[in-house]
Amino acid sequence: MGTRNCKSVSTEMTSGMYTTLRWPDLVNINAGHVTNQLISLTRHWISMVDNGVRADWTYGTYLRLDELLALQGDDRGVSNDELHFIVVHQTFELWFKQVVRELCEIRDSLGNSEVPEEAIPSCVHGMRRVTEIFRLMESQWSVMETLTPQGFLAFRDDLGTASGFESYQMRELEIILGLTKSMRGTNFDPLEQFRKIAERDPTQTHALNRLTEASQKPSLLDAVMSWVRRTPIMGSRQEDPGDDERIRKYVEAHLFAYSEHSLNQQRSMSESGNMNSEMLDARMESARSQARDFLLPNGKVDRARAGLLFIESYRELPLLTWPRALVDAVVELEESMVKWRHAHARMVERIIGRRVGTGGSSGVDYLDGTAKYRIFTDLWAVRTVLVRPDLRPELENPEFYGFSQGS
Repeated sequence: MGTRNCKSVSTEMTSGMYTTLRWPDLVNINAGHVTNQLISLTRHWISMVDNGVRADWTYGTYLRLDELLALQGDDRGVSNDELHFIVVHQTFELWFKQVVRELCEIRDSLGNSEVPEEAIPSCVHGMRRVTEIFRLMESQWSVMETLTPQGFLAFRDDLGTASGFESYQMRELEIILGLTKSMRGTNFDPLEQFRKIAERDPTQTHALNRLTEASQKPSLLDAVMSWVRRTPIMGSRQEDPGDDERIRKYVEAHLFAYSEHSLNQQRSMSESGNMNSEMLDARMESARSQARDFLLPNGKVDRARAGLLFIESYRELPLLTWPRALVDAVVELEESMVKWRHAHARMVERIIGRRVGTGGSSGVDYLDGTAKYRIFTDLWAVRTVLVRPDLRPELENPEFYGFSQGS
C-alpha cells in the first residue's frame, strides 16, 4: 500500500499522547486497521485447522445454535411471555459481553505510558461500537414493553429473588468504566453484593473473582484522564521545563476571556429588563467563580482539565483531530448509557408501576437514580466554560499542531 502525503508536525512528541512526526489521515489508518483484522482472522482459521478443529462450519455448528436455543426454559414449559422475557435479557447479557471486551481493550490501550497516534482511531472505533450497542439495547426496551402487566405477573413469582440487579457483567462494565461508590450516591457495593451471592450459590464465585479483578485495575476513566493530561498545550508538553507556568498563563487568559464574555452577557440581559438584576448578578458571578474553581481547583492548575479545555477550544487543529474525536466518543458513549438506563426505568414503570423489585430494590426509584450517574464528569463540565472562537487566547506555536494561522 502506497504512502499518502500528510502534513508534517515540526516538533516530535514522545510523551505518550503522540509519538510520531506525522498525522496519518483517516483512510490510511482505517485501511491499516482492517488489514490487521483480516490477518488476525486468517491466522485464527489456520490455527484452528492446525489444531484439528473443523473449519468447514455450517451456520448452526459455528454458532452452536442447538446449545444456544436450549437455554430459554423450554424444558420447563415457559409461556410465550416468559420466553420473550428470557430472550430479551439473554440478549442484553450477550451484548454486555461484547461491551466488556471492547472497554477492556480501550482501557488497556489508553492506559499505556505511551499511546501511539495510530492507537487512537481504534479506541474511537471501539467506543462508537459500544455506543451503538447501547442505542440498540435502548430500543430493545420497546420490545419488552409488549409484555403486559398481567402477562408479567403470571410468572413473576417464579423468578424468586432473581433480578437484573444481579447481572455481574453489568457490574463489571460499570467498574471498568470507573463508576465508584461515591458516584452512585448510595451504600451499594457490587463486591459485597457478589460475596453474598457466592456464599449462597458457590457456582457464582467466578463472578466475584471477575469483579474483584476488574476493581484492582485502573478504570477507563483513569486511562482517559491520564491520556488527556499529556495533551500538548500551546506547544508545551507535560515534561517540558516551565510547563506549569505556560499552562497557568493559558488558563488565566482563558478565564479572563470567559469573565469578559460573561460580563457582556450580564449587561445585555440586565438591559433587557426581563430578569431580576440582583438574581442575575448573583447567578453570573457564581458561574464565573465555578469556572475558576473548575480550571484552578484550590488555586492550582489541573493539567487534565486544561488539556480538555485546549482540545475543545482548538478543535480545528489538525493534530487534535483524533483527540477531539476521542473526547466526543467518550461523551457520546456515556450519553447512550444514560438514555438506556432512562428507557429501562420507563419500561419497568409501565409494566410494574412502583412495586418493589424482585431483588428487593426500590424498583423504579432505584432505576431513576442510576440514570443520574455520571462517570466522565470533567468531559461534560468543560463545555460549560468554553468561549466563542474569536475570544480564545491566541494560539501559540501553531506550527506545532500542523497549522499555520497565515494559511
